[in-house]
This record gives sequence, C-alpha cells and structure tokens, in this order.
Amino acid sequence: MPLKICVAQLNYCVGDMPGNAQKIIEAARAAYQDGVRLVLTPELAICGYAAEDLFLRPSFIQACDDAVNQVARELAGLKGLTVVVGTPTHGDNGKGLRTRSVEVQQRHNAARVLREGRVIESYAKRELPNYQVFDERRYFTPGQGTCVFQAGEGDEAISIGLLICEDAWFEEPARLAREAGAELLVVINASPFHVGKGGEREQMMQNRCLATGLPLVYAHLVGGQDEIVFEGRSFALQADGLLAGRAESFREKLFAIRAERVKDAVTLMADTAPERSHEADLWDALVLGVRDYLGKNGFPGAILGLSGGIDSALVLAIAVDALGADKVRAVMMPSPYTADISWKDAREMAERVKVRYDEISIVPEFEAFKASLAGEFKGLKEDTTEENIQARIRGVFLMALSNKFGSIVLTTGNKSEMATGYCTLYGDMAGGFAVIKDVLKTSVFRLARWRNANDPYGTGSNPIPERIITRPPSAELRPDQTDQDSLPPYEVLDAILSRYMENDESAEGIIAAGFDRAVVERVARLIRINEYKRRQAPVGIRVTHRSFGKDWRYPITSRFRQ
Repeated sequence: MPLKICVAQLNYCVGDMPGNAQKIIEAARAAYQDGVRLVLTPELAICGYAAEDLFLRPSFIQACDDAVNQVARELAGLKGLTVVVGTPTHGDNGKGLRTRSVEVQQRHNAARVLREGRVIESYAKRELPNYQVFDERRYFTPGQGTCVFQAGEGDEAISIGLLICEDAWFEEPARLAREAGAELLVVINASPFHVGKGGEREQMMQNRCLATGLPLVYAHLVGGQDEIVFEGRSFALQADGLLAGRAESFREKLFAIRAERVKDAVTLMADTAPERSHEADLWDALVLGVRDYLGKNGFPGAILGLSGGIDSALVLAIAVDALGADKVRAVMMPSPYTADISWKDAREMAERVKVRYDEISIVPEFEAFKASLAGEFKGLKEDTTEENIQARIRGVFLMALSNKFGSIVLTTGNKSEMATGYCTLYGDMAGGFAVIKDVLKTSVFRLARWRNANDPYGTGSNPIPERIITRPPSAELRPDQTDQDSLPPYEVLDAILSRYMENDESAEGIIAAGFDRAVVERVARLIRINEYKRRQAPVGIRVTHRSFGKDWRYPITSRFRQ
C-alpha cells in the first residue's frame, strides 16, 4: 500500500506557539482522514522563522517544548501517523555558557518525530547558514547525528532520512542518511524568497537526488515575517531528479504526495503547479509581505501618499490586492509645484481601485515655513532645503492621520532611490513599512505593466493609468523637475546598482565592463554617503538576493572607496 505524505505548507507566526501547534494539529487530523500517514511541517514551524534573539530566551524554548508536547498529546490517538515538527531544542546540557562578552549556545535547530503521543526520534540541523539574512550560528550549535525512521505500515513501510534546509545543500548529511538505510529523503525548510530562488532550490535538490540515488520531498513554509517572505512551492523529486510534483506558490496548502516502492525503489506522485513568471512571483511576494506585516501586527489598515507618480501608484495597487480597498486610504498632498496631470492621474487611479481618496494641500504650511525661516535664509537661493520641507510636511500629515486612525503609513520609495539617497529623512521616508524598498526603478515599471495586464486577486484590471507609467518620473519639488536632473538614466543606474550593491563588484570592475567612469564613481559615492539615511528607513520587503536590510551591514563612517 503506498505511503501517503502531506506537507503542511502553512503560514506560521513567530512566537505564536499555541497557534502554530493548533495549525499543525488541524492539518494532521485532516490529512489523516485522507489516508496520510506521514505529515511534514517546515523548519522551526512550532515557533515560526526567524525568531531572532527570542531564541536566546529560556522561556521561549520552554514554550516551544510545551507546544510540541501539545501536538504529540492531541494526535496520540491517530494510530500509525508520524508527524515531523520543526522546533528549537535545548542542547545536551540544556543551558550553555553566557557571560557579558561570550555567548555559546547549547540549542539546536531541530525536528521532533512524533508518533502516537511519543517522540520517537530527534534530529538537529548539522549545517548552520550564516550569510545573507541568516544568523543561525548566533543561536544554535550544529548537530552531529543522522535521523532515519520508518513511516507507513508493515512490509510497505519506507525508511525516511530527515534533513533540515541547509543540510541538503551539502553532500555529507544526505550521504550519511542513505548509508543509514534511508530510501527517501525529506527536507524541512525555511528558505526566504528572492526572485528566481524557487528554481535554484529545485536544481540543488536535483543534484542531491542524483548524488544519493534517492527521491526527495522538500517541505517549505509560506508567509511574511518582517522583511522576509516565504513562498511555499514545496515539491517532490524522483531519484533521477525529475520533478514528481510541486505545490502552489504563495498559498497555504496541504500538499499530498504518494510514495510507493516499485522494484526496490521508491517513486513519488503528486500534483504539479505550473511554473510562473518572475513578475507573478514578485507581485505575490509583495502582496503577501504587506498582508502579513499588517495582519500579524494588528494594524487595521494602511494609508499612503498618492502623488500621481508610478511608485506610489504601484504601492497603492499592491496594498489593495493585499488588504482590500476598504482598508486602504490614499492622500494627495499638492504643493505649488504639483502638475495638473498629477492631480488628475491620482484621482483617476483612486477611482479605479475604489479606495478612500482625500486631497490636503500643503501650500499654506509650506508658505508658513518659508516665512518663519525668511530671516535665517535671507539672501540665499532656494535649493534642496525647500524641497525637503515639502516632503517633511507631507510626512507629518501622513503620520498624524496614522496616529489618529491607527492605519500604518506605507512608504513608496524604491531601491534605486534608497541606494542613492534620492529620498528625504522624516519626509517621504516617514512611515512604518517600505513596500518596494527592494524593487529597483526599472522593475517598478515592469511590475506596473504586469499588473495592468493581470488581475491575480480579482480587485480590478488595469488599475494604473497609462500616463503614470509613461510620464517621466519626478518628485515635483521644484518647477519642471525630473528624476534624471539628479540621477543617471534608470537603466544605467540600476545596472550599476545590481553589480555594485547586489553582487559586490568593484567600481573599477564595473568601469572595465563598459560603464562610464564618472557615472560609476558618482553612483558608488551616493551609495556610500547615504548609509545614514538607510539606517533610519522603515523595514521593507526583501525580494532580491541582497536587500538594504539584514543582508546589508555597512558602516556609516568609512573611507573605503572601492
């Protein structure tokens, strides 16, 4: 009889151990009724990923233990069901060494294998990642053992080799599991999304199948956690690396897989969700990031400044898809330099997406600021000072509305602006969540066109007026201003940013690749001198392999120039 496996690809919340345990219990009961006898939860499912310095609190680890015990207790009556639960655990001595200057963790990123009310096996992750957004060596010590257990009934039971995430990116853990008798590898994961990551994972796991000659099930979670997003997309591979099935991306799913022994080999069968475009993945990641940040933190809705430009238009469309029009409010705050077409385009977009829309002029406040500072500024020309005053007035208005009504302010700056400092501290940077903080300007245009051609959440097609997309970008803080007055063309700027910031190429290397020296040196300088701004920016959704967040840790004060 085939072994039916279920991946509980669910949206777990950091720190909600009772809630996460209940999700696992309900999923296991539902799967059991469908004949499932092995349930896999993702890495650290019991506490959510990543819990960061909560892992250092003994009470947190104890709460995780209590939740695992709850799962075991509640599922004890389901005869023959095996459940793998990702959880942090104490090390051998349960304590560790901690002084004011030393922290040696005796905790593991682990999994408990539960059956009929008991823990039948435990496994501690061997390979601990410490790059990009990962800090696992800060919290855990590596495991040393191998875990192989039986799932299924009688002679048809299958030997399962358990790995956790990074373990499967190296040869040894999988090889040891095979040598210990594993017929099928299962890998539980919490692997943050970036564009293209899904294909990278499948390719790496194909390599693992080919190296071991074993089929593999990859169990992944879904959901947003602060700046990172997990897209699900759990999958199963045959022993020869061919795809046996794939779960949907960015959706909760009880992903069912049938494992059957045929001629002394295990083969897998499952439904297969189709491949998707990068734009579809990126859109869903941004929508899920917004929905979970607001939902898990209890914000009743969102508010943003709608300027008539493409960045705020894109953020508005994302927010409506994430939250629904009734939970989103847009405010147009015209200045003396706001063009008529900006008013018209902002109004039109608000009408298309059916959100509450208000117009609050900042002209009286701007004139009042200039009058108050007239003595100090006497004889000096207007410059970025006056531009920034306008941005800061708008920030004050938005934050006042946020304070009064409880909605979080969504900022609308993109990655190109964050990189070069084309943003105003306490102005357009003022807010609680930076939706497109990791989206380059060229990708902003591409996403806007993609969303106009697609309606993935049924909130309405073609939400962004065409003129917003085709009009030259402008902050509209002085007469006839365009972004290209201060920045290189975005196609050039973003290509340099991708090389310099995302891939650590040197300025000289980029110049050697054919880029103009003066432009490269200017962009590199802008990145360096605006680190102090980025340190004060709100958290935003990570969608590339390197964002201005956890995986960008540069000193503010530095004289290094390459």
